Amino acid sequence: MKHKVGIRYEDKYLMEKRVPLVPAHVKQLVEQGIEVQVVPSEKRVFKDEEYQAAGARLMSEPLDADVILGVKEMPIGYFNPKKTYIFFSHTIKGQVYNMPLLKNMMESKINLIDYERIVDEQGRRLIFFGHFAGLAGTINALWSLGERMERKGINTPFLKLKQTHTYHSLEEAKAVVAEVGREIEKNGLPKELQPLVVGITGYGNVSKGAQEILELLPVKEISPEELPALRNNTSLPNNVVYKVVFKEKHLAVPKEAGKDFVLQEYYQHPERFTGVFEQYLPHLNVLMNCMYWDDRYPRIVTKDFLENAWKTGGIPLEVIGDVTCDPDGSVEITHKGTAIEDPVFVYNPLKRDAKMGFDGDGILVMAVDILPSELPRESSQAFSDALIRFLPDLLKTDFEVPFEKLEMPAPLKSALILHHGRLTPDYQYLKNHI
Repeated sequence: MKHKVGIRYEDKYLMEKRVPLVPAHVKQLVEQGIEVQVVPSEKRVFKDEEYQAAGARLMSEPLDADVILGVKEMPIGYFNPKKTYIFFSHTIKGQVYNMPLLKNMMESKINLIDYERIVDEQGRRLIFFGHFAGLAGTINALWSLGERMERKGINTPFLKLKQTHTYHSLEEAKAVVAEVGREIEKNGLPKELQPLVVGITGYGNVSKGAQEILELLPVKEISPEELPALRNNTSLPNNVVYKVVFKEKHLAVPKEAGKDFVLQEYYQHPERFTGVFEQYLPHLNVLMNCMYWDDRYPRIVTKDFLENAWKTGGIPLEVIGDVTCDPDGSVEITHKGTAIEDPVFVYNPLKRDAKMGFDGDGILVMAVDILPSELPRESSQAFSDALIRFLPDLLKTDFEVPFEKLEMPAPLKSALILHHGRLTPDYQYLKNHI
């Protein structure tokens, strides 16, 4: 039997341009005798003609492929029994907004593989867009800082920047950031932004992307413990950007007095810890939130803290680049993920409300939900490079056998959330969320 792979049309977001497989990898599959079906799309970064030239068949929905690939969530009612669907389902945390989707997939008796759970033996993700989220998110945050300060009558070198998706390539965007860096080095920053401190939570792929952009500026890394002295130092140079990376031990401490922080205990028993990150917020101008979070862990920015801070004169924090983007999550004021075409809002801590755009009293939040789509060509290429090696083995998998007897690569089996609509052993906990 000839194996078939389908690439669907991305319909969740207007400006979703990414693809799970690039034309060059489609060609590899076709040359192996695999039929690749592609639903036409005018907005994809790779054109329909490129897929046709690679040997793909352009087809309308519904696809009859064995395995159907997407990027973001597929809509309720889309699924056909016994087919295998691979996409970011955003269900593994029991996300309330996607429990109807999970229920529909179960009722449809499909096989569901989630990219987010394709991991190695150490739990490290093997197929991801995170690095590009960090890159795009940090460019956007610096652009937002320039726009925000201009609204306050303060001109900064960051006004040279534009939103990431307006650049033709990552290299073009980085060249402009580097130009901003040279201007800072030569002419310094306005006194209202001295010292300019950018904090980054996390140290994984997203954080590395964020740091890659910051390294294009005249940056100096300091530790969280050095922040109070830095803010009180009146003789610092005006042409340096300070970078601070926060790890888990800076986010929370044991509730038990005098007890040392143990990382594995934090992961296994977060209820034994209390959040302490807010002690650092008065020392930051920009916060890049680049870490994993779920509701077992303490928040890092709360509405209560910000309200109290604003009642006593405010803090220097101007911009939060919430790459993590969990609505009402680690950054409590992120009430929703934003769209590329409407990317920022200003949160007023005293009124506890938000207004889209750059204007208003409070803190600006950039929380674009699909940041890698602002760098669609580069992020799709890297993602496809990682995904292609799993597809031949996946297509050989006989999904008719019981879960225990499924012969497929371990990273794929660990990411199989549903088998014929039934939750697999590692995901039984989701029954409590449906």
